[in-house]
Amino acid sequence: MNPITIVSLGPGAPDLLSLKALQTLKDARQVLLRTRDHGAVPFLIKEGIVFSTLDDLRDTSEDFAQFNQNAVAAILDLAKKDHLVYAVVDSTIDETVRALRQMEGLELLILPGIPLSAPLLASAQPMQPVLVTTAMDVNITNAQQPLCVVELASAQLAGDVKLKLLDKYGENAIVHFFPPSEEAIRPFIEFELTELDRQPVYDPTCGFIVYPVPLTQRTQYDPEDLLAIMRILRSKDGCPWDREQTHVSLAKYLLEEANEAACALVEQDWDEAAEELGDVFLQLAFHAVVGEEHGTFTWEDMLREVCAKLIRRHPHVFADKHLDSTGEVLEQWDKIKQQEKKETQAGHRMLGVPKGLSPFLRAEKVQKLASKAGFDWDTPLEALEKVHEEANELKKALESGGNAMDELGDLLFSCVNTARLMDASVDQAIHMTTEKFVNRYIWMEKAIKKDEKDWNLLTIKEIGVYWERSKAES
Repeated sequence: MNPITIVSLGPGAPDLLSLKALQTLKDARQVLLRTRDHGAVPFLIKEGIVFSTLDDLRDTSEDFAQFNQNAVAAILDLAKKDHLVYAVVDSTIDETVRALRQMEGLELLILPGIPLSAPLLASAQPMQPVLVTTAMDVNITNAQQPLCVVELASAQLAGDVKLKLLDKYGENAIVHFFPPSEEAIRPFIEFELTELDRQPVYDPTCGFIVYPVPLTQRTQYDPEDLLAIMRILRSKDGCPWDREQTHVSLAKYLLEEANEAACALVEQDWDEAAEELGDVFLQLAFHAVVGEEHGTFTWEDMLREVCAKLIRRHPHVFADKHLDSTGEVLEQWDKIKQQEKKETQAGHRMLGVPKGLSPFLRAEKVQKLASKAGFDWDTPLEALEKVHEEANELKKALESGGNAMDELGDLLFSCVNTARLMDASVDQAIHMTTEKFVNRYIWMEKAIKKDEKDWNLLTIKEIGVYWERSKAES
């Protein structure tokens, strides 16, 4: 296989073709152009450069994927004959060049050239660093920087790109749109992002730059916006309350917001869940900004820890290990966790269960560790027998004036055990029962009012009748 040299013809104007690229094309024994449809081609012909193209291959291919595959095969066939100079519009974004770069054992020289984005950026002169992509490859995670998109070849493609960007930049984002042209100096039209797919003409020379909306005017936000807001709130010109908070003072709010989010998820109230999970996200960002200021930890620290942990504890996904069942996955997770913590004895691991967890959750985690060590009931019915036993002991303590608090704890611990073996959440069960109680109580109040009776004049037995009716109604 002979060497392959890649040259970029540039945005289209002949004066944007580099001298090195031109000389390489002149000296080449065989030249292949990706396409003849380029503004510099008449100049190449005038300079006496003989070439072939991939246009026929493009026209007979079913789609871009097939064309790219066939194009690479054709390039390699030519390279078997002699040193090949392969000319594309912009080597940094060309799919066939990308495919060639991934091949092993290929001697490939890529000459620098002027990218498609250069005339657009020279004309618009953005004040921030700019991301660059093709319309086919748009895939962004935030809207913190201007985005330059080239090769906006059709209205349909413009519509697809617009939908992707609306979720990040928002409807009111400003766009500088560059109509079809291969000139070195490119005029642009300014409009909002919603108008991107409503222009009269598109072709591969079209492009645009979309700009971030100022923070207070945004309709769409991303994690970086939340961090920016928290930094403003914590600044000297921000909010006094936010400025006074510490990791310790914020800890209770994280627990509260997490519990509220869990309740919304259990109730399958998705709008409420989105809001409550947003509040949890706020607490994470709050701690990250506090950590930045005090040198404890940062947003990046938190992400690094959790991402590294997920990759490390999923070797069946990110490495070569194979697992067939959820049970094997959980067993592997626990084993890796033990290795990381350097804890082998269940008792030591129980000491590591945070005391700051909700009491029921801490009890459940401790019980799971005991279960993994072989100390557990076989069925929830067996655990339920222990509940009856502990209930009797609590009754005796109440009757005799003994340590009822201790016995109450034993009873609740046994209830958690029963729930765990049922694969149920005690918190969820209590939440559901509390909701049921509230609904029945409200029904009872309404029924008494409807019967034109005064609650305060009813006996407990009469109220009990309404309570039984509420159970039947609900």
